[in-house]
Amino acid sequence: MTAFRISPAVADAFPDTLITVVTATGLTGHGPWPRTAAAMEELERDLASGAWSPADESDPRIEAWHTAYRSFGTNPRRIRPSVDALGRRMAKKGTLPRISPAVDSYNAVSVRHGLPAGAFDLDHVTGDIGIRYAEGTETFTPLGEPDTVENPKPGEIIYADTTDVLTRHWNHRDAHRTRVTEGSTHVAFVLETLHATRDGHLLEAAAEELRGLLIPHAAATTVHHLTRKQPEATV
Repeated sequence: MTAFRISPAVADAFPDTLITVVTATGLTGHGPWPRTAAAMEELERDLASGAWSPADESDPRIEAWHTAYRSFGTNPRRIRPSVDALGRRMAKKGTLPRISPAVDSYNAVSVRHGLPAGAFDLDHVTGDIGIRYAEGTETFTPLGEPDTVENPKPGEIIYADTTDVLTRHWNHRDAHRTRVTEGSTHVAFVLETLHATRDGHLLEAAAEELRGLLIPHAAATTVHHLTRKQPEATV
């Protein structure tokens, strides 16, 4: 079992934060995921026709993350929140990247709803996961760069387990060690908003959409919520 915890300092600084953790056990990441493929193709068709476009930095959902990044010393136009970077890439290229079915699933949900999403392979997580301010002594190995080691800036918000950093700049980039691959069978998917009062319904819809994509390929799924009043969930 792994506990997710929002530190009191982060909860106090961002009191309307809602983090939803969707877990999948017995996940089968190999082979086709038709619903995920259809969801991605639908988004691409809607973008091409002009019926829909990804949220950009003028959207309140993205603007909130830019403000949060600046509050802990990160320039969000140089180091962008994941949903912002993904939306910009899609708007430019007209397509979403195809990585693996599980990753494609949360990417499609993220860009559709304008909410950051990520995932951790729980079989490679050590201990519990904290969402907290960095001290600056922690280490981080970026996704796709297994030979690179970085240190977060002191005061930067991170996800971290008992070994090192899992996500820098709150939700900018995930770590290589806990990346989700086609072979991952026990995964925690994370969806986030800083404004639950305004966007909680979007997050709820996003979580249900993600579960719908996962259920045909998982033995079981669960949903957990973290808030200022309920800062811990065991998954």
